[in-house]
Amino acid sequence: MAGVQPPPLRSLDDFLLCSARFAVPDVRDLDRWNNRIINNLLYYQSNYLVSALGLLLLVGYFQPFQLLVGAMVVTLIFLGFVWVAENQAPVRRFRRNHPSISVFAILLASYFFISVLGDVAVFLFGIAFPIMMVLVHASVRLRSLKNKLENKLESIGLKRTPMGLLLEALGQEQEAGS
Repeated sequence: MAGVQPPPLRSLDDFLLCSARFAVPDVRDLDRWNNRIINNLLYYQSNYLVSALGLLLLVGYFQPFQLLVGAMVVTLIFLGFVWVAENQAPVRRFRRNHPSISVFAILLASYFFISVLGDVAVFLFGIAFPIMMVLVHASVRLRSLKNKLENKLESIGLKRTPMGLLLEALGQEQEAGS
């Protein structure tokens, strides 16, 4: 974790308001869609973190214990998945070839364990909803030429950001801006 630095918080105008452009992704071109998601996750990662934390704090205010249990379950399942993927070649190939299915499997396994423990609604609104909102925004957000240029200039250090490390753990080692 040495040398990991968060990128700057992007302006609300750029992230969500007037200058932001949105479009439904072309689901027939999965590589381009995946590239758009990864680039947006890397570029707006500070904004996504602040948004997700806001939703988590809101849910945590009303259901703190259940949210803590849900967060622990998701974290343990994610860490278990990363550990298995690092030690088992077939799982590592699956993670690299099917990152969306890997994330869905982690969330489904978390849902299963939390449903056994109870408090499924807290999981859905406190953990899965922020993740879903981040992925939807990253899927539909088009970037301007200025943002693409800034991303090219920053891409050298994007691997040393929290989102870069998370994407690497999920098997998405491709460079931003490609």
